[in-house]
Amino acid sequence: MSSLIHAYCTYIRPLLEYNSVVWSPSNLGDIRRVESVQRKFTKRLPSFQNLSYTTRTEKLGLTTLELRRVYFDLVVCYKIVFNLIKVQFDDFFSFIPVTKTRGHPYRLFVNFAKNKVRKNFFAHRVVKYWNFLPADMVDFTSLSHFRQTITQVDFSEFACY
Repeated sequence: MSSLIHAYCTYIRPLLEYNSVVWSPSNLGDIRRVESVQRKFTKRLPSFQNLSYTTRTEKLGLTTLELRRVYFDLVVCYKIVFNLIKVQFDDFFSFIPVTKTRGHPYRLFVNFAKNKVRKNFFAHRVVKYWNFLPADMVDFTSLSHFRQTITQVDFSEFACY
């Protein structure tokens, strides 16, 4: 069975996650359609037919595709904030001018969005996840440390699924 999971993670999941920072679905129906691929795959595995989707993903060591998109968004946001890619920080974000006692020192300002399209744009979408990161859990010293520590943060309150 591990070979099936490995094949899924190697061949199928990259197609579902390709460039997800740009095209991340915002409609609940679209999120369900993308997630249904992984849901149906795990359901067809031997001895997993009668288990719930969350139980199947836990037993298989998989993360929902929706949460993986959040992690990808956060990694790209980290790269922009710390100037690791050639994208101007000021074109997307601005820091909160007043530092609070709570949260990490890199909190971002949420720009006002008049329409739904803008609200689902990367720079608006990622700010709620970024500002949610707890200062005591997340390590901003390097990208590899950041990637390791964000997997420990529970983003389930933001999940539609």
